[in-house]
Amino acid sequence: MTTITDVPLQAYLVVAAMLFCIGVWGLINSRNAVRVLMSIELMLNAVNLNMMAFSSYLDGDQVRGQVFAVFIITVAAAEAAVGLAILLSLYRNRDTVDMEQFNLLRW
Repeated sequence: MTTITDVPLQAYLVVAAMLFCIGVWGLINSRNAVRVLMSIELMLNAVNLNMMAFSSYLDGDQVRGQVFAVFIITVAAAEAAVGLAILLSLYRNRDTVDMEQFNLLRW
């Protein structure tokens, strides 16, 4: 059975970098607000992967990276709940989730 230390650290960092880049690309190019929220979640998952990999390789038996990852997952869940609530409210008023149509906060 393989453990996390059998795979080199660079492999985890490359996968996390690819996930983060896909999230940034989706954040920049998407006009749909739900896709933007999913892209932010993807970026946070890339950060979690980095936390877990560095924790395993640097701390050994300590769980500092895992604790930070749990906090990041908690913040991501709260962000998704608040973001979806705002989107539902905007959808009821505007009948669209297109980011270009949301100009409520402009002066």
